[in-house]
Amino acid sequence: MKLTVFGATGGVGGEIVRQALDAGHQVTAVVRDPARLTVSGDALDVVRTGLSEGAEDQERMRAAVAGREAVLSGLGARARKEAGVAERVTRALLSAMRAEGVRRLVVVSAAPVGPDPAGSPLLDRVARAGISALLRDIYTDLRRMEGLLEESGTEWTSVRPPRLVDRPLTGSYRREIGVNPRSGRTISRADVAHAMLASLTDPATVRQGVGVAY
Repeated sequence: MKLTVFGATGGVGGEIVRQALDAGHQVTAVVRDPARLTVSGDALDVVRTGLSEGAEDQERMRAAVAGREAVLSGLGARARKEAGVAERVTRALLSAMRAEGVRRLVVVSAAPVGPDPAGSPLLDRVARAGISALLRDIYTDLRRMEGLLEESGTEWTSVRPPRLVDRPLTGSYRREIGVNPRSGRTISRADVAHAMLASLTDPATVRQGVGVAY
């Protein structure tokens, strides 16, 4: 497939690029700083853009998604001071996709944005409430991002992991469509990328939030 990856220098985004290239896809990586991109390959193109809604950045984003079969985004705030980036960039990205007629989009979100399954243990509910309060600005940003997806005409999927860890790809994790896996605590960035790529061709994930966890 011809894929475009936003946030390709981040932990999840870099894994998406790496795994997509290993799987034989043609990848366009959209980055703000190409020097931070640690992945290379003959099937990789790099587009530099400030990821804003300005005319110049929008033209670059349109060029990056033109003719692609799907777009994946690993973008998100890594600290509270960056809250707002997911909503802002997703709005600009959706505009570029509409202009170029690209419909399939898979993004990374977070478990606290999605619902827990019925009957979740009290400890899980207390822990979630505490994390949601501590990182309220980040999760508000992600909820607004998902609101943009729901209002769009794209065939979107939002993958919602719990706490991310740096561990190797296993390909073995729980996945629940519409809710979070029960008592899910962690998952590696590599396995989140794996879940995002797997969602591309799974019609059951279209216009759905997908919870993933070990």
